Amino acid sequence: MTGRLSSKVALISGAARGMGASHARVFVEEGASVVVADLLTGEAESLAESLGSAAVAATLDVTDEASWRATVALAEERFGGLDILVNNAGIVTSSPIETTPLAEYRKVIEVNQFGVFLGMQAAIGALRRRGGGSIVNIASIDGMVAMANVASYISSKFAVRGLTKTAALELAVDGIRVNAICPGAIDTTMTAARTLPDGTTIDPKVLLARVPLGRVGSPREVSLLAVYLASDESSFCTGSDFVIDGGWISGPMEQLAPIPGSGV
Repeated sequence: MTGRLSSKVALISGAARGMGASHARVFVEEGASVVVADLLTGEAESLAESLGSAAVAATLDVTDEASWRATVALAEERFGGLDILVNNAGIVTSSPIETTPLAEYRKVIEVNQFGVFLGMQAAIGALRRRGGGSIVNIASIDGMVAMANVASYISSKFAVRGLTKTAALELAVDGIRVNAICPGAIDTTMTAARTLPDGTTIDPKVLLARVPLGRVGSPREVSLLAVYLASDESSFCTGSDFVIDGGWISGPMEQLAPIPGSGV
């Protein structure tokens, strides 16, 4: 059976674990060849090996221009081109603005915002050589509404949405579509139970009270949305935000009161 991404080549950043690994698995299921790109080289190699000949691992530092260029070149050399870029890599830290060290703030911006910018910049030529393609940037509902104690993450995700819309306008002439996925609470390490440096405990059950559908989402659900945006099924979609949050930000504003130290 022909998959929805048959004959397409995708590069996915932050693909060694979590949502990125889910994207890689689902893309291969749908017929794509995938570059599993991550700084976690060993985990990326293990995942690529499990996916067979349709996948190859690459060590990628999303904050480094040369690393991006080498990874895009690998996609073209190994699979003959590049049709899809999924800018998935991201990090989150938690602290009030007043006490956030500049180095911490800068690191989040470099990975989440600069990483998306550099990824698109590096991929445009390869996508253009294929006659077009799709860029899927993973933003967040935290790029649509403000939350306390995660200023760097909020800032970066608002920026990703702006970059997405600007790139969509610039690249439409080349047949390159650019869209953003804005997940809410998804079952990854970012929503796992944890204790913050000040002793505050984040209980994932608190999230459930804020989601009208009554559960967190699965990485696979986000991956299936990414497949749609990467495929020709979404051929008239560009410059848009696709929210996948179980209805979280559609509810009353009191539902958006911050969870201490949370990225959601």
